[in-house]
Amino acid sequence: MGFMDQQTADEVRKRLADLPGAVKIVFFKENLMCQTCGPAEEFYREVSGLSDKVVFEAFNRVTDAEKAASYGVTLTPAAVVEGPAGARVRFYGIPAGYEFVSLLEALKNSAAGSQDLQPETVAALGAVAKPVNIKVFVTPTCPYCPSAVVMAHKFALASASVTAEMIEASEFPQLADKYGVSGVPQIVVNDRISLVGAQPEPAMLKAVLEAAA
Repeated sequence: MGFMDQQTADEVRKRLADLPGAVKIVFFKENLMCQTCGPAEEFYREVSGLSDKVVFEAFNRVTDAEKAASYGVTLTPAAVVEGPAGARVRFYGIPAGYEFVSLLEALKNSAAGSQDLQPETVAALGAVAKPVNIKVFVTPTCPYCPSAVVMAHKFALASASVTAEMIEASEFPQLADKYGVSGVPQIVVNDRISLVGAQPEPAMLKAVLEAAA
């Protein structure tokens, strides 16, 4: 039994047909201590199977440690969306519920040559030289979370110095506790700047520039 009903699958197939180019989903799992790795792999395989423009690859984070390190993956289940701009867009956990939109947008934006951001934002991100990591904690039932995830991913695709990851808080409760997540979306930049709620583009940029300073 799939994750999508026929109507949803048909709609996703149409959206993926409009991808401007090829894109890859690189999935990482492990055989022990990961209860959601199986369903997550099935989910990503189902999505990638709806388009010949989406390539799916699966690795074991433990036995393929070198590969995981090259993609900056430290948790499982994890999926990295890789397009012409690189592989700096990550999903930790299953992007279900409202977050399914985030995955579809990540595929589209990763396949694109440029991002729909303000020119001044693109220019500022292009000048960022120090590594910046954006974590966005979400839950599948949060209607405000996808916009935060999509914005973070756009920033990562616009700058070689930025990585961005969706983290499904209920799948990683210890990580959510570590960062004091009490509501979602919660955005954590370089483990020290925390923003609660979906942020407008200037506010996200301000946090990134502060983290890189």
